[in-house]
Amino acid sequence: MAIIKPFRALRPPREVAAKVAAFPYDVMNVEEAREMASGNPYSFLKISRPEIDLPSDIDPYSEQVYRKGGETLQEFIKNGVLVQDASECYYVYRQQMGSITQTGLVVCAAVNDYQNGVIKKHELTRADKEEDRVRHIDHLNANDEPVFCTYKSDAAIAGVIDRIAAREAVYDFTADDGLIHTLWVVDDQEEIDSLTEYFTGIPTLYIADGHHRSAAANRVRELRKGSDSSHNGAEEYNFFLAVIFPDNEMNVMPYNRVVKDLNGQTVAEFISAIARKFEITPVKLPVNPVRRHQFGMFLAGTWYELMPKENLVDENDAVARLDVSILQDNLLNPILGVRNPRSDQRINFVGGIRGLEELARLVSSGDYQVAFSLYPTSIGELMALADVGKIMPPKSTWFEPKLRSGLFVHLLG
Repeated sequence: MAIIKPFRALRPPREVAAKVAAFPYDVMNVEEAREMASGNPYSFLKISRPEIDLPSDIDPYSEQVYRKGGETLQEFIKNGVLVQDASECYYVYRQQMGSITQTGLVVCAAVNDYQNGVIKKHELTRADKEEDRVRHIDHLNANDEPVFCTYKSDAAIAGVIDRIAAREAVYDFTADDGLIHTLWVVDDQEEIDSLTEYFTGIPTLYIADGHHRSAAANRVRELRKGSDSSHNGAEEYNFFLAVIFPDNEMNVMPYNRVVKDLNGQTVAEFISAIARKFEITPVKLPVNPVRRHQFGMFLAGTWYELMPKENLVDENDAVARLDVSILQDNLLNPILGVRNPRSDQRINFVGGIRGLEELARLVSSGDYQVAFSLYPTSIGELMALADVGKIMPPKSTWFEPKLRSGLFVHLLG
């Protein structure tokens, strides 16, 4: 059963919420973060990406950066940019992106559930990125960005959330990118108790996005538990910030790939190597895959459609039959020499929200030699793999819309 609890969120007053709200720390580079926060003293990027307020040559993993984040959080609290609620609440958070709407419940999830497998993961973490989040959380003394989770939809939970969402919201604004953000505070004790109880009937929560944040929350808990002689399990550091959405509202987009070189091959040699395993067809228009096992490739100014040849895919292997695995195992690794996409600096990943134009732009710029477009992994595939303890290849899923940071913060003490 899933253990969730309400908490006293640190959040902005209504009149500055839209200015505070920011994209997650890991969807932009530091230059983009500086530009986004430029001229906005309320931007939460000053806390989630504190290096933007330090010299441009600063090491983003230096002690000075983590310390700056903690100092800025305290300044926001002192100046009333973030104010803590008086009582423990849940929060309902809705995002609307065009025709796509997703409504989640903002909670504190239990670190114990992460440790015992009630909260399931589907990706490995990188040690350097996990360490970065540990230091960031520890210096802030807070979970400043939520873990994005999902669960198998439940009619009783949906009924409570629908009733809450019929009321007047505390935040309702449209961001610069056209995304509508709406937030309701759940401070009625009967509703809080009902939601807490209903989730005890949910056997599993699944991490959709935020594997490094959840792993870091686990490590921070162990650090604080070891130094707290009065530890009893109820301390705030035993819980981490999460937004949980029903699986039937999740929107998964592809996570496309770009590679910097052709591994010493000419274009003709590269195409010949691909043709041994894939049907390869040049096409006039960009290839936006519309079905499983269909791939697009942009190379030397031309788009190609790639389809695996017969018997290439083992449909009985839940990992091998994923499109990200097919591309990795049959092209990226054997032909381009990208053996470990988690660490190889020759490959990069482009979220589907950026479109096919971004793939063409990156290759046309000369920074990359080839790009691949994929069909998105489904939420059902993610859950099925997590249920049996399997790990997906890195960068298998890109979820949109992205949660905004700064609308709710969980203090650890």
